[in-house]
Amino acid sequence: MANVAPEPTDSPERPLSAGHLIVAQLEREGVRRVYGVPGESFLDVLDGLHDSSISTVVTRHEGGAGFMALAEGRLTGLPGVAMVTRGPGAANAFIAVHTAYQDATPMLLFVGLVPVPDRGREAFQEFDLSGWFGSTAKKVVMLDDPTAAARVVAESVHVARSGRPGPVVIGLPEDVLTLPAGPALGVRPLAVPRPGAAEAELKELVRRFERARRPLVVVGGEGWTAESGQELMRWATRHSIPVLADFRAYDAVPHDLEGLGAYAGSLGYGRGDHAARLLDEADLTVFLGAPRGDVLSDGYTRGLDSETVLVLPGDAQGHCGRIDQFVAAHAPAFVLDLVTTPAAPDADAAWFGAAVDTQARFATPPSEPTEDDTHDTYVDLTAVMGVLREELTHDAVITYGAGNHALWPARYLPHRAPASLVAPRNGAMGMGIPAAVAASLAFPGREVVSVAGDGCFLMNGQELATAVGHGAAFVALVVDNGCYATIREHQEGAYPGRPSGTQLTNPDFAAWARSYGAYGETVTSHRDFREAFRRARASGLPAVLHLIQDPAVRAPATAA
Repeated sequence: MANVAPEPTDSPERPLSAGHLIVAQLEREGVRRVYGVPGESFLDVLDGLHDSSISTVVTRHEGGAGFMALAEGRLTGLPGVAMVTRGPGAANAFIAVHTAYQDATPMLLFVGLVPVPDRGREAFQEFDLSGWFGSTAKKVVMLDDPTAAARVVAESVHVARSGRPGPVVIGLPEDVLTLPAGPALGVRPLAVPRPGAAEAELKELVRRFERARRPLVVVGGEGWTAESGQELMRWATRHSIPVLADFRAYDAVPHDLEGLGAYAGSLGYGRGDHAARLLDEADLTVFLGAPRGDVLSDGYTRGLDSETVLVLPGDAQGHCGRIDQFVAAHAPAFVLDLVTTPAAPDADAAWFGAAVDTQARFATPPSEPTEDDTHDTYVDLTAVMGVLREELTHDAVITYGAGNHALWPARYLPHRAPASLVAPRNGAMGMGIPAAVAASLAFPGREVVSVAGDGCFLMNGQELATAVGHGAAFVALVVDNGCYATIREHQEGAYPGRPSGTQLTNPDFAAWARSYGAYGETVTSHRDFREAFRRARASGLPAVLHLIQDPAVRAPATAA
């Protein structure tokens, strides 16, 4: 893998193959890494990457490659890029495309395909690209013309980033990649609109705020910056307007920076009851970057009838309930326009104060252990979160997949900087470790911590080898309770005393990590966690802390 800058690729005297021109255009688009599992169907692209400034991150599974690309897109705003081969390789990557689509995250998936003459003959590993991905990607493109290689890449990046972001899948027939693309003229990257609001739209919204007694703001989506997040919270604090975050969009705004006291919690799974009450009681709800969707509204049951303003860059996809004003705008840009508009909302200060105070109590781990503290067999995960709140840097990146283990970091770990959370909004397991690898590579100067359940971890835990091989460094907390706890909890409610198909047999995760050349340590008491965490962080390696949790514990203490 070389990091030598290539010779300029826009000289008519240097014709390139289509595969090499794809790489050259990715360079022009600012792509710094591609994640993938190699395949013979796209060898010419791999050859182009040999001398490229783009780093090729070789992963151990296509699902891991896809999740790493998704994480890079989430954290940087530029589509993350994954490359896989046809048939089985594409199938393995499908989970990441579905996640990127439901999460509205920019991503490119390049898929090597059978040669054009072999189409429709049930060739080795042949499949229908559009048939597979057409329902869960923003666009599916087939590169049949080698001279269009640069244009297809540029347009795919533009589609992935524009409007409601999402994944674009590009099919690469093996034989087309090796054909000459003509003069190696790249395409200028296409500008992505980031519209703010028209003056009339802002005035209408301000009038709505001024009429409301219990206005509420809900933030979500991608593209939030330190400036937009802080300015919104400063404005909301000044006008006594509580701010909630959509499910797993907790890093859109800072939670507890000094003087910015409007954060009132999050919606969706693991939310506090106080957040649900706010959604029910608000007489004006302004959604910035997020629709009122299934998870946010507790299954289309909450907040559907309040006066509603929707600010989204595309259409109202995924929204349910009223829309009294729709603004087609990029939410962070819209915020910077809103906060400079004269307004004098007459909000209910007592309602606002109660909301913010309740969230502060809900998000603060109790000083005393909440789980059994009579022996050193199990770790109290709430106490672990209390240690992390004290130990983590202000801009630490937190990652996790899906499962009950995610309830603790979602509730107790504050976000103070943008691009500090990567977690699947569609509930995909196995994302946390690949996301930690990508976060460490994208932001080598930032601390990265992944919280993983034992079930979630082993779905892509093999990417620890990728981390070791590419110099990524993070600390993974593997919460071992010996079962798929989320499903076990549902069983306990619907079929008490009849657990079925949810038990797990686990390895020694610490020893397993060390076998990869990573750091590994087992922790059986929260009293030992702080020093174990410091040792893991100081190792400079990918690190696994194996936390043994009481199998009977399902969630943090009762919600506020």
